[in-house]
Amino acid sequence: TRLVEAAAAAVTALTGEDGILERLGEVQRHIRDLEKLDPSIRERTASLETATLELEDLETTLAAIDKKFGHLLGLPQITYLNMGGGHWITQPFYDRQRLIRLVKETRERYGVEVWLEPGEAVAIHTGVLRATVMDVFETGGHRHAILSISATAHMPDVLEMPYRPQIVGAGKPGEHARTYRLGGMTCLAGDVIGDYSFPEPLKIGDKVVFLDMAHYTMVKNNTFNGVGLPSIALYHPKSGEIEVVRRFGYEDYRNRLS
Repeated sequence: TRLVEAAAAAVTALTGEDGILERLGEVQRHIRDLEKLDPSIRERTASLETATLELEDLETTLAAIDKKFGHLLGLPQITYLNMGGGHWITQPFYDRQRLIRLVKETRERYGVEVWLEPGEAVAIHTGVLRATVMDVFETGGHRHAILSISATAHMPDVLEMPYRPQIVGAGKPGEHARTYRLGGMTCLAGDVIGDYSFPEPLKIGDKVVFLDMAHYTMVKNNTFNGVGLPSIALYHPKSGEIEVVRRFGYEDYRNRLS
């Protein structure tokens, strides 16, 4: 059992609180309270996990872990430390030698394996999601454009993180002449991608291309409202050909349910 998972259930009982900070991790005092409540937690803890997006912050995080949780990492049953994901090891600016040094130092200091989750580095800045403008109208003081894709079904991280995806040729609200609130095609009121501005007015049938969508769009999408999944295609730059690898239909929707 990971320490964070074991401790999360006790946070509400100990503090009466339950929120995103507690879900994502525990502060030192909560763990001490948990150890008082259940002394066997040490024997049942097999690993610790941290999540840090920047390499500079990772070094700071490891120093804090050593200071506050080093006594746990030194336990004989602790077998690994998971340094989490978000490591952009494929980027030219990333100091890979520094990461290697931190991993080696951590392994030697605690005698544990070190795990990394660099999946994002493989897929970052790959893949686009192409949408078609289905309707344009004004209401509530906003121009709206309804697209053939859905934040809820096709890019849920836009709502869950949340984050703002980039669109080819678009800018922040007011940056270009026409600002639109882009919405998805489902019945969900919150199926909103965000406010973007465009140099020219959007028209029904226009294409809107979202960048950097491959790494989460294909693994986290769903068929809410029976909305179809986007087809997967490859672009061959030498020939200009677009090769459709897979199209999804009703059978895919049905088979996900039974």
